[in-house]
Amino acid sequence: PQAASTPALSKVASSPRGTNSNGTGGKNSQNYLNHPNLQRLAIAQSRALIAAGVPTVPVKNLNGSSPVHPALAGITGILMSAAGLPVCLTRPPKLVLHPPPVSRSELKPIPGISNTCRKTSKKQVKKGKTPEEVVRKYMQKVRQPPEEDCTICMERLTAPSGYRCAQGQPAIKSDLVGKLLNCGHIYHVQCLVAMYNNGNKDGSLQCPTCKMIYGVKTGTQPPGKMEYHIIPHSLPGHPDCKTIRIIYNIPPGIQGPEHPNPGKSFTARGFPRHCYLPDNEKGRKVLKLLLVAWDRRLIFTIGTSSTTGESDTVIWNEVHHKTEFGSNLTGHGYPDPNYLDNVLAELHAQGITEDSLKEKE
Repeated sequence: PQAASTPALSKVASSPRGTNSNGTGGKNSQNYLNHPNLQRLAIAQSRALIAAGVPTVPVKNLNGSSPVHPALAGITGILMSAAGLPVCLTRPPKLVLHPPPVSRSELKPIPGISNTCRKTSKKQVKKGKTPEEVVRKYMQKVRQPPEEDCTICMERLTAPSGYRCAQGQPAIKSDLVGKLLNCGHIYHVQCLVAMYNNGNKDGSLQCPTCKMIYGVKTGTQPPGKMEYHIIPHSLPGHPDCKTIRIIYNIPPGIQGPEHPNPGKSFTARGFPRHCYLPDNEKGRKVLKLLLVAWDRRLIFTIGTSSTTGESDTVIWNEVHHKTEFGSNLTGHGYPDPNYLDNVLAELHAQGITEDSLKEKE
């Protein structure tokens, strides 16, 4: 069996009570382990073993300043070799969040997309339609309801709705039942009105069963700025093209009426946030759809962070982004051959498709 330990490492490891081959104390032995020539020899031997197809075992700080880590690396190689296991000790991969430095003159606009920056302001209040008018717009009355449960209130469709009209709103017959026009799912009208009142109240309606969206869905993203441009570096898995870099910047502020705690301040951690797409046909398509999502305030929202537990803070809103440039140690980087298709599906679930681009034009 082969191991990554060098003859020098083996010799030191076999000396009694931490003495080296000359019989001197542990301090000289530690210095010997840190010798640059010894480290270079170990690295060269490791590369040869990798080329031969020997399994690798990542060991941290193989060439670090502390002599403990190289010594443990050598001992690990010796023990695994003694057990008949071929082993090659290598350095673990490093987290690469950002590309090499890029000058402003190297930043290029993206062909087919105007400007390099997009801003959003505070939510504009839409007027003119009551919740009942919005719901009725997307459904038709069912005169003879089926013997099924309403999946909103869990009462039978043939029985009255489990919800009551909100105070100040016109009364709706509790036994009135309707069918959504496109997907055909059936609910109590009063249940749909209650669901609408509990949402963003933006004039759109989403079927709770199949998630089909009626109208244009918008979100509660706070005001901010989105920048986008091409940088002259390639992502892992995409060596044949450059990279689209997106920079999101949202400052802290005060929550509006559409947020969880109106009037209370919110935090915005980790901004500006840098995200990356390959500069190819599908990558540019994703960027165009992300711009639509940004304009509709669907990229971020205010809520509780799943990583820190902090409440009343800006968080991602169900559209995943790649924030690692040169690695994929956290699952938020490249290579990831399925990412572009996955994010297109996530955007579709938010009601953003190629038809959205045509409507915008």
